[in-house]
Amino acid sequence: MAKKVTTIGVLTSGGDAPGMNAAIRAVVRAGISSGLKVKGVRRGYAGLLEEDI
Repeated sequence: MAKKVTTIGVLTSGGDAPGMNAAIRAVVRAGISSGLKVKGVRRGYAGLLEEDI
């Protein structure tokens, strides 16, 4: 039986990107409204590898 997804992570690769805050906000709001836990990953991919969540 497949596991149900209950948590999602939000990660950006860093640097300036127009509209990134709005995109992250939309993902977080959609996740929460779907009943998911939403976690942010600090420091991009390095933070993901070092579990800086």
